[in-house]
Amino acid sequence: MSQFDVITIGRVGIDVYPLQVGVGLEDVTSFGKFLGGSATNVAVAAAKYGLKSAVITRTGNDPFGKYIHNELVRLGVSDEFVSGVAGLNTPVVFCEIFPPDDFPLYFYREPKAPDLEIQASELDLSAIRDAKIYWSTVTGLSQEPSRSAHFAAWDARGRKANTILDLDYRTMFWNSPEEATVQVTRALEHVTVAIGNKEECEVAVGETEPMRAADALLERGVELAIVKQGPKGVLAKTRDETIEVPPYFVDVVNGLGAGDSFGGAICYGLLQGWGLEQMLKFANVAGALVASRLECSTAMPTREEVEEVLKGL
Repeated sequence: MSQFDVITIGRVGIDVYPLQVGVGLEDVTSFGKFLGGSATNVAVAAAKYGLKSAVITRTGNDPFGKYIHNELVRLGVSDEFVSGVAGLNTPVVFCEIFPPDDFPLYFYREPKAPDLEIQASELDLSAIRDAKIYWSTVTGLSQEPSRSAHFAAWDARGRKANTILDLDYRTMFWNSPEEATVQVTRALEHVTVAIGNKEECEVAVGETEPMRAADALLERGVELAIVKQGPKGVLAKTRDETIEVPPYFVDVVNGLGAGDSFGGAICYGLLQGWGLEQMLKFANVAGALVASRLECSTAMPTREEVEEVLKGL
């Protein structure tokens, strides 16, 4: 099997987004159906830049599961590590769109999401070990057997360079923030890059001030800490370098996919060997472009789109 540039592991689902802006779900009359899930979106974003990407996840054995396979392939992401789970439905996610900063999410993942049924015994550990970038999210640590599968993958990879943890913390997936902190603390011992916003950093390391949060992540052994600050831009820090870049402002339509677009762009920048400043500026614009569009996965920009914006900055 050939080597992948990027392998992600984690959430997948169907984003059912209203086609009316500023309208509550009770009054929405039409929706769009899109491939979704944070880890899946990052894999799609990476593929949009020409990277060979794959996602490790699971679906229901239902029409939405078939749609996920078809859409992954259409968008350039390998589905060879995507399998079905008998008796569980493919998750569906609704949102409401109230720009510029209110996008309530409604997850339908009960009694359990198939992507939390990822089994350690089913992982292709060689592919994970050989991938140039391996991307995980905190959501995958919220339940077994997914949690054990994540740690088995990290053990096989051995804290290889570009082993990334997205601190993507969502309260509805956890019994308590304290439980999440315990698992993230364990996870940080296995990764070399950590990415999160200020609130996610608080769960991970107990800090919300960006510089202190980055320092705390570095103290846990990561080599690169990235703290997203929303309208204040983004901070990246290694043991030798600290870079802050301002945001790129757009007219926001739907902010839900911006972080995943940012993540895919970070993957691309790392593999290009870019410096921190170039990588962060590129990722900021990539995230902003998706925030200016309705959907997530199918809104991911190309390199040419991002560079066209960067020329004017």
